[in-house]
Amino acid sequence: MDKHDRVLVEMTPVGFVSRLSRDENEKDRSLTTKIVFDEYLSPALEGIDEWSHIYVIFLLDRIAQAEKPALLHPEKEVGIFATRSPIHPNPIGLTLVELIKREGNEIWVRGLDAYDGTPVLDIKPYPDWWKGQLIVVTNYEIPGWLTDIMEGHE
Repeated sequence: MDKHDRVLVEMTPVGFVSRLSRDENEKDRSLTTKIVFDEYLSPALEGIDEWSHIYVIFLLDRIAQAEKPALLHPEKEVGIFATRSPIHPNPIGLTLVELIKREGNEIWVRGLDAYDGTPVLDIKPYPDWWKGQLIVVTNYEIPGWLTDIMEGHE
């Protein structure tokens, strides 16, 4: 197989986003959202409620995919991988959210930026750990163009 060959990847959602109202603004990070998992996965959720934050990995199933993936952001002079834009070559979303509670095969989270009905592919606890040490990034850097955008939204 050549390194540029395409590989078909099939995934089955583990659950779906269930918003209180279809009209909610999914960008409002203060809102609480329910994720409903397939019932057979309830045992896989055991212990998740002991975490304060989790990553939610989901399919951006409502993002129009171009025939040829965008390599540069259409409004910025940066590569698409340098952005959190939804127009990446693969329609995968990743959001760090606060875990509010779990009941059976359902969890409630705060801060999920996904539409009602969005397929959830996986969740993972935050933070990660290695050799007995938690991995929490506190010395991050962001580009100047993002700082300019953020200052323009104050």
